Amino acid sequence: MQIGSHRFDKPLILAPMAGVTDRPFRQLCRRLGADLAVSEMVTADTSLWGSKKTLSRLNHAGEQGPRWVQIVGADPDKMAQAARINADLGADIIDINMGCPAKKVCKVAAGSALMRDELLVGKILEAVVGASEQPVTLKIRTGWDHSSKNAEQIARIAETAGITALSIHGRTRADKFAGEAEYSTIRKVKQCVGIPVIANGDIDSPQKARKVLEETQADALMIGRAAQGRPWVFGEMRHFLDTGQELPPMPTDKIAAFLLEHLEQLYSFYGAEHGVRIARKHIGWYSRSQQDAGRFRDAVFKTTSPADQKRVVQEYFNNIGQQTRVLKGAARAA
Repeated sequence: MQIGSHRFDKPLILAPMAGVTDRPFRQLCRRLGADLAVSEMVTADTSLWGSKKTLSRLNHAGEQGPRWVQIVGADPDKMAQAARINADLGADIIDINMGCPAKKVCKVAAGSALMRDELLVGKILEAVVGASEQPVTLKIRTGWDHSSKNAEQIARIAETAGITALSIHGRTRADKFAGEAEYSTIRKVKQCVGIPVIANGDIDSPQKARKVLEETQADALMIGRAAQGRPWVFGEMRHFLDTGQELPPMPTDKIAAFLLEHLEQLYSFYGAEHGVRIARKHIGWYSRSQQDAGRFRDAVFKTTSPADQKRVVQEYFNNIGQQTRVLKGAARAA
């Protein structure tokens, strides 16, 4: 797959997720096997760029390239300006969000709401491509709802406008994240355009990754929710795709080590107070498959300092590790 001058072989990509794919998480996922990572969406309304949230989303200091930045908006001129500014700030690839199903985004006719206006889609794509020296990509859904699926039409508009790659989440906006993603539309889009197509939606295991590649014939996979609390999923998928063999489950002590590393990066990036708050959801995701996770999350929520938060995390995973060792010893003795 080629995006501008950047070439990849069936890459595994971290999907853009608001409030999740900040710089610390992108960097950790890249280190653990993601070939690429897309930033949280940045509004095209530059008058809002003074907020701490947006400033953090514009921060790519020290981040491994290529840096892939997503912008969101409904005004062609503002989107073009946002693309230029993000390129000046270090973006190597610009992605346009036409897939977000959030109500606050769609009510201003941005995100997936744009799929209802194909004329405006064309104007936005042409404006951004024309304004950017960097390659421009597009992320969409299969349509607004099941009675108006138009991913193929949007894909053709995108290719004509000069979009270099297209990511498709296999649901309509009406579906949000309910039900199962369908891949037949992604395959149809792949067959009707010549630009790379990236499949997204419900890719949550190495086996599912291979199945989706086979069903869609996509050039790449984009993984979102499956990476929450499991940033090593990219390495698991790559190993399976390359060898046909599954890696053993991630040991508890390594999960703890990755989590503690992630926490340190969050505290450094956001500052102690805000970092502790941001960390809570990540800790919940890391622990969701562990025992007594509900009580652990309650304890984590009460922590107010990095030291206390790390202490609670370390004690919890130490206890799990100790119980696992006891059970293994008893099994060997039996």
